[in-house]
Amino acid sequence: MAENRFPLEIYELDPMLAEFKGDLDYRNQRFYDVKEELVEDGSLKDFANGHRYYGFHKDKDGWVYREWAPAAEALFLIGDFNHWNRESHPLERIDFNTWEIRLKPEELHHGDLVKVRVVFQGRSQDRIPLYIKRAVQNPQTNDFSGQIWEPSNRFIWSDKEFKGLKGEAPFIYETHIGMAQEKRGIGTYREFADNILIRIKEQGYNTVQIMAIMQHPYYASFGYHVSNFFAVSSWFGTPDDLKYLINKAHAMGITVLMDIVHSHSVKNTIEGINEFDGTDFQFFHTGKRGNHDQWDSKIFNYGKHEVIHFLLSNIKYWMEEYHFDGFRFDGVTSMLYLDHGMGTDFDSYKKYFSMNTDVEAVTYLQLASSLVKEINPNGITIAEDMSGMPGMCLPIEKGGIGFDYRLAMGVPDFWIRNLEKRDDQWNMHEIYFELSTTREGEKRIGYVESHDQALVGDKTIIFRMADKEMYTEMNVFGENIVVDRAIALSKMIRLVTISMGCDGYLNFMGNEFGHPEWIDFPREGNGWSFEHSRRQWSLADKEYLRYKGLNDFDKAMIHFMKENDLMGGGEPEVLWRDDERKLVAIRKKGYIFLYNFHPTESYEGFELPTHDEGAYRVVLDTDQKEFGGFGGRISHDYEYIVQPMKMNPNYHGITLYIPSRTAMVLEKRA
Repeated sequence: MAENRFPLEIYELDPMLAEFKGDLDYRNQRFYDVKEELVEDGSLKDFANGHRYYGFHKDKDGWVYREWAPAAEALFLIGDFNHWNRESHPLERIDFNTWEIRLKPEELHHGDLVKVRVVFQGRSQDRIPLYIKRAVQNPQTNDFSGQIWEPSNRFIWSDKEFKGLKGEAPFIYETHIGMAQEKRGIGTYREFADNILIRIKEQGYNTVQIMAIMQHPYYASFGYHVSNFFAVSSWFGTPDDLKYLINKAHAMGITVLMDIVHSHSVKNTIEGINEFDGTDFQFFHTGKRGNHDQWDSKIFNYGKHEVIHFLLSNIKYWMEEYHFDGFRFDGVTSMLYLDHGMGTDFDSYKKYFSMNTDVEAVTYLQLASSLVKEINPNGITIAEDMSGMPGMCLPIEKGGIGFDYRLAMGVPDFWIRNLEKRDDQWNMHEIYFELSTTREGEKRIGYVESHDQALVGDKTIIFRMADKEMYTEMNVFGENIVVDRAIALSKMIRLVTISMGCDGYLNFMGNEFGHPEWIDFPREGNGWSFEHSRRQWSLADKEYLRYKGLNDFDKAMIHFMKENDLMGGGEPEVLWRDDERKLVAIRKKGYIFLYNFHPTESYEGFELPTHDEGAYRVVLDTDQKEFGGFGGRISHDYEYIVQPMKMNPNYHGITLYIPSRTAMVLEKRA
C-alpha cells in the first residue's frame, strides 16, 4: 500500500466536509494505491503508451499489428491488401491479452481499408481495430472500415515555441467543425482553420474548445457517441487536416482543447469497441451497470487496469500526436455517481458521499488529471460536472480530484429561470449569489449558454426573449420594443456573468452575435437538411443588422476583461445591491461594474459609495450606439469625482446617471 498522505487541506477549505472524512480519505488513499499498482516506481506518462504498442506500426522491417482481445479465440486481419480474404492472415496470440501479426513492407499501404475478423465461441464478426487512427464510411454501403494512415510525407509541426495559456484566464470559444461554415453542408478542418480561426482571434478568445473530434458513426450525435477512440473524426477531413488546424491555431496564439468523451461509449458492435473480443466485459461493466439507459450507451469499468491503460493512453495520444493543450471532460457527473446523477438535486453533502459514489471513476479522473500535467504542465482540464462535487478542482495532494476548472453549469439554467419571470421580479441578491459563489480554492468557467442551449428543443438566451422578431426586426433602422429588450438584456447578462468572479469564460460559436436559429442536425425528421446545421456569419458582418452590434459588444467585452486581467480573484467586492431598484455594483481591481436591471426606471443623481478618493470615468457601457444601444445617454468623457455622499457624509463616492436596462464599467483615474 502506498504511503497515506494526510492531513488534507480540503478540510480546512471546507469544514463541512469533516463529517465525510472517511469517504475523502479513502478517495485520496485509493488514488495513490492504484497509481502504485499501475506504475510502481515509474510515471503515468511512461505507463500510458498503449497506442505505441497496439495498432498498426511500420518500421524498416515492415508492419506489425497488435490487438488487445483476451477472450477471443482467433483473429484474422482482412482488407484491401488481401482482397478481404477472411482466412489468409491470422494473428498469433503472443500472451493472454495480446494478438500479433507481422507483414512485409509492401503488403500494406497508406490508405488501405482494413478490419479484423474476431472469432469468439464459434461466432465471428468483422470489427474495426481498437487503436485505428482513421475510420471512414463507404458512401455506397454506409458501413465503416479502418484505414491505414501512414503518409509518406509526415506533417511538419511549427509550434515548438507555443506554451499555451501559462496561467492566463481561458476565454473559450466552443465550436463544432462540421457546422462552423455558412454553407449547407459539413465543414472541414481546413475550412475552419482558414475561415474561422481569424474570427476567434479577432473576437479576443484565446482558447478554442473543439467538439466531436473522436470518430462517431452518427453525425447528428454531436460527437458524444464515440466509436473509435484513437481515430480522428473523418466527417471533417484527415488526421493531417486536423494537425493543420491545431498548428495554425498555435501560430495565432490560440490554445486548443478537445472535448474528450471517456464517460461512455457508443453501444454499436460493428463500428465501436463494444464486445470487441466477444464479451460484454472487456471494456464495460457487465449487466445493468454497464448500460446508460438515458444515453443508450455503454459504461466503462474504471476499476479494470486494462481499461485505465486504454483510456490514459488515449489522453496521451491526443496530446502527443495532435498537440492538444488539454481537455474538457464530457459527462463527469455521469461518471461520478452510480445513478449517473440523473434527476438528483445535489442540495446536501450526503448526496456526494454515499454508496452511490463510483469511487473507481473518481480514481480514474484523478489519474487522468495527473497524466495531463505530467505530459504538459500548462495543460488544462475542465470538468463538465453539474453536481458540484467537492474537491473537483483542487490538487490531489490537497484532497481533490485534480482538475483545473469546472463548468458553472447552473448559470445557464439560472438565466433561463429568470427569463421565465417578469423582469421586475428578478432578484439582485440571487444574481449576485449565483454568479459569485464557488467552492473555496476551486476555479469555474462561467458561461451564459453553451451548445446545450442552442440545440433544437431548447433556445438560446436571446431567442427566448426575441423569438420570431429576430427574423424580421433586427435591422438598425426600425424600432421594436421586444428586440430592444432582448438586445439590452443579452449584453447585460453576458457582462454580469463574466465579471462576477468566474475564472474563465465560455461561449458557443455564433451565440456572441445572437445567432437566430437553433441547431438541428440533418436527420430523417427534417429531410436530412443542413439548413439549421451551419453558422450564418454574414449576419454579424452586415452594418444594417443589429447582430453586428451584439458581435461588436462581445468583442469589446472579451478584449476588455482579458487585457485588464479581470477574471477570477474570488468573490468580488460588493459596493451596492438593491433589489427594489434592481441595481448591483461590484468592484474588481480599479474598475466598478454597475448594473441597472430595472425594466423602466432610470436613476438620475444616483449616489454610489466607493469608499476611496480620486475620480472615475466610464470606459465601457452596454448602451453604446455601436453595440446596438440607444447611445448618448452615458458619457465617456465626464469625470466622476469621488466626494462625500449627500445620503451620508461619512461615505465617499460618485454621483451619476444610470439608465434602465444598462450596465457600465468605470475605471479609477490616477
